[in-house]
Amino acid sequence: MAKFRTDCIEKPIRMCFRIIGHFIGTHPWWFFIVPVIISTALGSGFYFLEDRTSNDIEEEFTPLEGPAKMERMFIQEYFPENESMFSSLRLNTDGTYACFIATSTTNILTVPHLEDILVLDSKVRNMTVEFEDELLQYVDICATVNGSCSSNAILNIIDYNASNVDLINLTFPTHISTSGRVSLRSTLGSVKINNSIVQSAKAIQFFYYLTEFNQSRSVIWLTEFIKLLSEESTNVTEVSYSTSMSRQWEFDKVPKSIVPLFSITYTITMSFTIVSCLRLDNVRNKVWVATIGVFSTGLAVLSSFGMLLLMGVPFVMTVSTCPFLILGIGIDDMFIMISCWQKTNVHDSVVDRLADTYQDAAISISITTITDVLALYLGYSSPFRSVQTFCLYSGTAILFCYIYNIIFLGAFLALNGQRETSNRHWFTCVKIPVDCPPGKSRSYAICCVGGAYDHDTGTEEEQPISGFFGKYYGPFLTQKWTKASVVVLYAGYLAVSFYGCFELKEGIDLRNLASDDSYISKYYQDKNTHFSYYGPNVMVAVNKSLAYWEEDQRKTLSSCITDFKKLAYADKNFFLSWLDSFQVFANDLDINSENTFKINLLHFLEKRPMTWQDIHFDADNKIRSSRFFLQTLNISTTKQQKDMLISLRKTAEKCPIKLVVYHPSFIYLDQYTVIVDNTIQTIVVATVLMLAISLLLIPNPLCSLWVAFSIGSVIVGVVGFMALWDVSLDSISMINLIICIGFSVNFSAHVSYAFVSSTKADSNEKAVDALTHLGFPIVQGAVSTLLGVVALSFSESYIFRTFFKLIFLVITFGLVHGVAFLPVFLTFVGMCRNG
Repeated sequence: MAKFRTDCIEKPIRMCFRIIGHFIGTHPWWFFIVPVIISTALGSGFYFLEDRTSNDIEEEFTPLEGPAKMERMFIQEYFPENESMFSSLRLNTDGTYACFIATSTTNILTVPHLEDILVLDSKVRNMTVEFEDELLQYVDICATVNGSCSSNAILNIIDYNASNVDLINLTFPTHISTSGRVSLRSTLGSVKINNSIVQSAKAIQFFYYLTEFNQSRSVIWLTEFIKLLSEESTNVTEVSYSTSMSRQWEFDKVPKSIVPLFSITYTITMSFTIVSCLRLDNVRNKVWVATIGVFSTGLAVLSSFGMLLLMGVPFVMTVSTCPFLILGIGIDDMFIMISCWQKTNVHDSVVDRLADTYQDAAISISITTITDVLALYLGYSSPFRSVQTFCLYSGTAILFCYIYNIIFLGAFLALNGQRETSNRHWFTCVKIPVDCPPGKSRSYAICCVGGAYDHDTGTEEEQPISGFFGKYYGPFLTQKWTKASVVVLYAGYLAVSFYGCFELKEGIDLRNLASDDSYISKYYQDKNTHFSYYGPNVMVAVNKSLAYWEEDQRKTLSSCITDFKKLAYADKNFFLSWLDSFQVFANDLDINSENTFKINLLHFLEKRPMTWQDIHFDADNKIRSSRFFLQTLNISTTKQQKDMLISLRKTAEKCPIKLVVYHPSFIYLDQYTVIVDNTIQTIVVATVLMLAISLLLIPNPLCSLWVAFSIGSVIVGVVGFMALWDVSLDSISMINLIICIGFSVNFSAHVSYAFVSSTKADSNEKAVDALTHLGFPIVQGAVSTLLGVVALSFSESYIFRTFFKLIFLVITFGLVHGVAFLPVFLTFVGMCRNG
């Protein structure tokens, strides 16, 4: 194994890069100017940014081919909504509505609280908006039942008189009034009862449903509703509010919140890069190289984003985080190239120095780019549009960053090298002496002298921090007791990581799509606090023509319904069935023949017109489909939501009669059914590909396996610690786990390649040599990436804070693996050497 080499690809790549470096060094101005012209041309794509922006929540954060979308199409086809007989229970979408929750710390069902509520309700109903020179109130655009607006059940029960609340024995969850049975499950929250009699309740929820005939009118009214509630104050009642459009409106505001962070990030990163490349030598100073390195990443983002916008690729909100990430990645490669340049002989020509730089840096920067780009492009297979678009934009940006670092930054490195060869000052470009002339002051020596180099090696003088890794940190790390401590530390890291993996939650909480200070945050908090016990009313639809008049068919259907009622998340006391009601209605009638069944069914539907919406007759007057309603409960957590959805669908599949289960919330719950499997699949495939690339480019198979080991180790750590940091596995974190694969390769590949390429004989010496050459650039790259995203930690958006948290974990664990764990583990395997 020790003599087995896989450098058949490594050597040609290094030679190819040497030729490229030689050519760019010969014609630096062309390669410096042309990328700027190309970027300007491609940047014209930003003209279409507004048209390409796509931030629809359902489109971006739900599975593209989720089963619920097919179920919704079926419901919409066979059970279209009836505008004149509105029923929130029968909506196939969320509907168009405004709502507010009135809360009390003790009991909302008191006269003072209800008086507050009645005043607020009156203001909402009498609120006037203008649309196309027409004044509109709620009554003009409300969803109607028999010509009247739908109203709140509690206010109907007390007859819009707060004093009546003390005269009524209110029952829960269903109240029987003169108008019939009324469900209060979504109306009253945090209810205390005694023998079904309500003793107290802490919340009342009000809905104002609007007709969907003219959305423009509805939007104006909903906007005015938000304005009214934001300015309105009540005497004793706390109020939170939202609308059917609020989540989308608030989500659309989020990208604007990070615009100020861009300037902060670039300022911080530019400052760090310049300080990192600052040299006390007035000739060898790399300040301008650092500046151009940051500028190069900006050109890469401009070119890649502009090109994709010109191609018509949608721009989604998650892509807004991409420039922060690309900034760190691009600078990482710049640090590697500067490090390799400094190891070239200062007496060689600029062309030869650049060729040597490219030859040395070729594998390191190529591995990182190939792995990052492949990992991101693999992420395009995700079922989430937000992940697909981010991966496409990020992967393309990194590719451009790689190209621009080679041609644009490399060209400037050559131009800067020409200045150094002429021994010109980094700022004034005036020729200065190498040694301080006799009689000159100390200030002159500091400001006007430069060009020193190591006369023993002919290379630039070693930087103090690089010496730290070679003289102090490396030897310290390779001590036996240090290695033992590192192994113990790693075992603890793995233990905590695995524990966190079992605590991981799934799915994105839709309220987190808005900023922290959004008004809907309080609404969702109140809803979760007071109305989380009862879940959605799920539609159970028969998807076939069924002979309902045959007793065997009814028994089969009844058996399936019984199975639904037995589910842990089903309310066994509430199942709305037109068939059960009809059988009670036709108790003394003959319904066992098709003719008599249909005749009596028509009589039944005439008395219950709302039930018409639950039966679909085809052109031949046959019942093509019908539906029932199942009340769910106790599904406040994401795990319970996932289990409910899966159990409902499995129960439907087991029924001999073809059934469809659906509720509008299933569109979003579908993410739970695919997120884990898809994430694991993507990570496994990407890791295998990373291993293959490492085997091809790192000339030792065993060390390539260590790279694969590092990938898995970092991923486990990120997943475990993100759970402990209260981050769920959703489409946002999935993006970062894909990035994690690329970054974990970056750190481990640099160290592994340097270890293999070292000419030292002893494994400890090889580890120290690898840290000497790449320890500082790796730390520089890690810090620059963290600085590139640190501003996101101050964002008021969960999405951007999550992005920072996971990038922080990825970079921190990747860095620790690269400069601590992996060097120690490599010393345990003496076979890991370059031939």
